[in-house]
Amino acid sequence: MAHAPQIKIPATYMRGGTSKGVFFKLDDLPESARVPGPARDALLLRVIGSPDPYGKQIDGMGAATSSTSKTVIIGKSSRPEHDVDYLFGQVSIDQAFVDWSGNCGNLSAAVGPFAITNGLVDPARVPHDGIAVVRIWQANIQKTIIAHVPITDGAVQETGDFELDGVTFPAAELQLEFMNPAEEGDGGSMFPTGNLVDDLEVPGVGTFKATMINSGIPTIFLDAEALGYSGTELQDDINGDAAALARFETIRAHGALRMGLIKTLEEAAARQHTPKVAFVARPKAYTASSGKPIGAGDIDVLVRALSMGKLHHAMMGTASVAIATAAAVPGTLVNLAAGGGQRDQVNFGHPSGTLRVGAQAQLIDGEWTVTKAIMSRSARVLMEGRVHVPQSGF
Repeated sequence: MAHAPQIKIPATYMRGGTSKGVFFKLDDLPESARVPGPARDALLLRVIGSPDPYGKQIDGMGAATSSTSKTVIIGKSSRPEHDVDYLFGQVSIDQAFVDWSGNCGNLSAAVGPFAITNGLVDPARVPHDGIAVVRIWQANIQKTIIAHVPITDGAVQETGDFELDGVTFPAAELQLEFMNPAEEGDGGSMFPTGNLVDDLEVPGVGTFKATMINSGIPTIFLDAEALGYSGTELQDDINGDAAALARFETIRAHGALRMGLIKTLEEAAARQHTPKVAFVARPKAYTASSGKPIGAGDIDVLVRALSMGKLHHAMMGTASVAIATAAAVPGTLVNLAAGGGQRDQVNFGHPSGTLRVGAQAQLIDGEWTVTKAIMSRSARVLMEGRVHVPQSGF
């Protein structure tokens, strides 16, 4: 019996921040996968190795965590004042779906370098030495990201001495600006309920004070102590507790409903990427997962966040935007845990260490708005070539 050979698609495997994923140029994809739909989803699922009932993604490029089950599609932008369009797909590990509902802030750091290296940015905009400014349209959330990419001898500089907790080796620093990151929604508010803090009732679980915000990515912030945590937890403290994970998922579903992201609780199962759930606490000393000691005086606030049903090993980039924004608004749970008052930056502790992020927020006509959030990340190419995929379904 004859069998069709695999197809070979140009691809780049990249790390961006504390995530990694498979990057494609839009024009390199099979024609049926250049547009949204079942063919595109089927291709990306097969590339990553999902759905995998074993939860290992052995037969694909994924590495069986939410931070590594990721895909990116990039093409030249037709939008004025933008260089490229960037589309992010969060691939489920054990289920047959790709979540397109949000951005990946960490992989956003790799978009500018990929675009420059692959000729998607006008060469006239790339200096021989210095910083190239890449204007990115984030297609999932319809927002602009500005990447400041270091260039040496006309090429993207990837090596350097910038250290990012959650990434083992140093690299070149790359600054990202997330412009107007708040979700506009029907009412134009980044706080979809209209409140900085709500009582979130979760039947069978409890009622919790919650700050629900749409900035960077929809996020539900809770108080660690109210959940029975200190805020210094590492991955195994949460991910080894099936009952705790189920409780967080129930909270997430009810929060999504309260935020207007879904119409029924059942829809939450097909929207794993958003919203995120995080819990915050006042600064305390702890030992990061790397063994690095973090002193209470080293940070402003403790934050732990879950992604795709598990506690994240560091912090999602988009959740970092939400943290920066919430910290800048007096009265949110993040702001209160950080000591209250006005601030334009916050240094938070996460399971792998610390991260400093900034946001410019202001109160206009009774509504809080944020003009941009800023953070430093790094990125580098891990491998480039062609990914091989059995041809079926696309």
